[in-house]
Amino acid sequence: MAEEVGGETRTRNEHKEEKEKEKEEKGMSPWDQHSGVIKLPRFDYNAPSSLLHHSHSGFLITCTIKREKSATKEAISILDKFVGPFNTGGHDCLKNPLENSTSKRRRICTEDIGEECLDIEETKSATANSGDGKLLSHAKAETETDGVTGLSLVKLNRSGLLLFTFPNNTLPDTVNVVSNIIQALESGSVSVPVWCHRIFPIQATCGLNEKELQDVVSMLVKKFVAAKQDKLERPLKFAVGYNRRGIEETKFVEENLNGSNAFNLLDRNKCFGIVASAVNHVVEDSVVDLRSPELSVLVELLPLSGVPNGSMVVAVSALPRNLVSTKPKLCVKSMTSNTKEGSVAQ
Repeated sequence: MAEEVGGETRTRNEHKEEKEKEKEEKGMSPWDQHSGVIKLPRFDYNAPSSLLHHSHSGFLITCTIKREKSATKEAISILDKFVGPFNTGGHDCLKNPLENSTSKRRRICTEDIGEECLDIEETKSATANSGDGKLLSHAKAETETDGVTGLSLVKLNRSGLLLFTFPNNTLPDTVNVVSNIIQALESGSVSVPVWCHRIFPIQATCGLNEKELQDVVSMLVKKFVAAKQDKLERPLKFAVGYNRRGIEETKFVEENLNGSNAFNLLDRNKCFGIVASAVNHVVEDSVVDLRSPELSVLVELLPLSGVPNGSMVVAVSALPRNLVSTKPKLCVKSMTSNTKEGSVAQ
């Protein structure tokens, strides 16, 4: 009888523990519940510095706020399918130099938004090879990789955003990659993402100053016109988009918007004027059309983490009409149809 009572007591204790565990898991985010089995690439902490001195191409992805980890895994899965051709085109700089090297287990932290550390496999030479954003993948004991070869994950100081960059000495067609992704989503050959919402294809980066911005825009517009040749309508209808993604809320901007000329391009109208002037210089018969632009020049201020205070870097692209939407504002076409206002860094 005592044994039965003891057995009943143990059963009750086990049941109580299970209930407490279920209650605890319900209060955890979906990512935290699975953090023990999902691996993430580490940030390339040399990438922000490289972005200050060199132009890079890559992808800026908006995602659901506080779901950056889930979005990172989802983004890697998507990009792995469409960036693949760049890994087999003979570009040695895009090949993973960590393959076949001896790996060791080390506990690192992704330092995303106070999230716990994860165990991943990395090699002894990981730090030495992270310069200029050369790789995001790391060798693992299980032979699988944690990212897309040739892309670096860059740490940002704003939630709801992911930044992947290529090395500064590579020029992949990021616009074509995003175009293929959008087409695949529209055809149904690729599942609609849950956490990622928009992928902005970065063609080039530069410092936020008049000369660099003019040079980059001129270069991208010339490239756009050369690719289209006689297919462009005349006059060329274009639009300019500028996204500062919340930086106007910071004390730094409040102090400098009406102060130093070094930061005058933080003002939207001044930035629009510089970009429009560069477009008109390349294509004289061009006019602004915000409703149906054939060319959209988008400028994205990158909220980089780990750069000197006051250092401003922007991502720039000249996009065709099939990749942008004009309502409610000019931006890259969404990959989802249910993007909620306020839950994502638009």
